[in-house]
Amino acid sequence: MKAERKTNPNTTFDYTFIDNQADKVCFMFSGAGYTYDKPLFYYSTMVMLESEYDVVHIHYAYEKDVRNLPLENLTKIIVNDVNPIIEEVHSNKDYKEKVLLGKSFGTLPIIDGFMKDAKRFHDSKIVILTPLLTKEPLYETLLTCNHDVYLVIGTKDQFYRIDKINALSKKENMTLKVIEDANHSLDIIPFHTEEAVEVMKETMAGMKNFIKTKVIENTGGKYESSRDGESSRF
Repeated sequence: MKAERKTNPNTTFDYTFIDNQADKVCFMFSGAGYTYDKPLFYYSTMVMLESEYDVVHIHYAYEKDVRNLPLENLTKIIVNDVNPIIEEVHSNKDYKEKVLLGKSFGTLPIIDGFMKDAKRFHDSKIVILTPLLTKEPLYETLLTCNHDVYLVIGTKDQFYRIDKINALSKKENMTLKVIEDANHSLDIIPFHTEEAVEVMKETMAGMKNFIKTKVIENTGGKYESSRDGESSRF
């Protein structure tokens, strides 16, 4: 396995390519301030490598004035910036499976951009951690998409909306993990170290299972609460 920081002449941003000599790849999209050395990305990367994926960390950064643009304009900027990287990775190897994984701000280009790209990503699996469900276009895309999606969010996340989670849980292609008392970083509030570690463990176990298996069921998407030890449906 080899990790290499690379540049692309067609974009101002670089990326880290972790070559696991795999025929599957995971593209990762960080949060605005939640970078790849943070726990959710560190362990997500470990899960992907253990599951025999190559991994791509895309290192973008945007000033507040850009992040505050209307969603449609912001998505176009991000997609245009990262497309050269994705195309370069694709040109070097013919991958049979792809996963798109993002957290918070990083879910914007996935949901509002790449999930709508029927040519390249129609059969990709989607992992979205703490998505911005208050942005209506993102929610509507999730509600109508056919991708297999693994969505993790906490009940004390400012972007959590129970009515939207209820609706998404009825979709056959959705696997939802709702964590009681977890904030936007999936830390338990008030802070509780042991429970936060257990949440991380369960989130990664769910991700590992998701990328290995089909999640479609006959009676709706899978809903799981991570702190009561039981799985249930809305």
